[in-house]
Amino acid sequence: MAAVTFDGVTKVYADGTEAVSAMDLEVGDQEFMVLVGPSGCGKTTALRMAAGLEEISGGTVSIGERVVNDVPARDRDIAMVFQSYALYPHLSVYENIAFGLRLKKVPKDEIARRVREAARILDLEPWLERKPRNLSGGQRQRVAMGRAIVREPAAFLMDEPLSNLDAKLRVQMRAEIAKLQSDLGVTTIYVTHDQVEAMTMGDRVAVMRRGELQQVAPPQELYDHPVNVFVGGFIGSPAMNLLDARLERANGAGSADGLVAQLGEHRLTLAPELLDKRPALARYAGRDVVLGIRPEDLEDAELAGETDGDAPGEGRRLPIQVRLREALGSEIIVHARLAAPPAVTDAVRELAADAGVHELDADKAETTVVGRFSPRSRVAQGEQAEVVVDTRALHFFDPETGLGIYDETPTGGAASR
Repeated sequence: MAAVTFDGVTKVYADGTEAVSAMDLEVGDQEFMVLVGPSGCGKTTALRMAAGLEEISGGTVSIGERVVNDVPARDRDIAMVFQSYALYPHLSVYENIAFGLRLKKVPKDEIARRVREAARILDLEPWLERKPRNLSGGQRQRVAMGRAIVREPAAFLMDEPLSNLDAKLRVQMRAEIAKLQSDLGVTTIYVTHDQVEAMTMGDRVAVMRRGELQQVAPPQELYDHPVNVFVGGFIGSPAMNLLDARLERANGAGSADGLVAQLGEHRLTLAPELLDKRPALARYAGRDVVLGIRPEDLEDAELAGETDGDAPGEGRRLPIQVRLREALGSEIIVHARLAAPPAVTDAVRELAADAGVHELDADKAETTVVGRFSPRSRVAQGEQAEVVVDTRALHFFDPETGLGIYDETPTGGAASR
């Protein structure tokens, strides 16, 4: 096993396009690192440079103590699992798994031992004599994993290996891959566009944007303390609601009695716990900010206070018009119109484009917000309703720099304000 280190790694194509910019990242021995970001952010290019499939324009890639910039891919002691299974259709499962070992002239007895062991780990023993066309998508992906396992490499490199599977099988396979990596203890770099995969699988997650690392941290750290508006908006499903807001003193200029966020004609009173966690907010009184609200921090006002009997006051309520109600059994996802302007920055535009929305109107006086409601909610499509906001869990970002407003530095990110 070995660490994989990117030291100032850059990739510039012949037309001048810089796909990866001065990337510094250390993947620890036996760590499961996930690279995530929108299409075209450079994550696959970074993986291919580590694999030796893409030439490095600048910087160094090391596997263990060895710099591998000029080492051929076949000699880097890595195993790659691709988006396509890349199986030989005319060979059996056994022969597909053994193929790389035969090329390396590994003795037959050793090949048989490794293949049988991989088949046992991956539950492929009943299918060793079958051809790939007679296997399900999940079984084919296991064969591709088996081919990587038998090489006993220093590191696994995986490029969106689950993207060809249906949703249910993808959930099953991501759990299996995470368990397999933990059991084998092999250093792994896993590339995905799916941030749910990133959050559920990685020991740490590296978020990329336009060829640059934005933040590298454990999944919960990314979720709770995004270093900037891009990370906050990209991590989470459904995505964080991002609105244009202005912070004001609760009782007028010069007051030290708290802050309110003005959203169009609506006001949210910031919880004292929030101000304690984010003291830099005090410096933004009288200034515009980007306000982030996670869907789970919005609840149907009709249900608020049921558990503790404490009905929230006006400083936590917002009127909405329900546009879509998605009942999922354990929860209801509600899409609603809020009469407040959306946040429109370069990062927000990029996030919207990645979600398939290519035009944002900065002058628009309303925003579609998404809430994650209790299944007991009776809100109906087309109706007026009220939501209660958990003002202890709000996120704030500087609209010019995009940085989170904390007065602390989130783990693995650039300094915040």
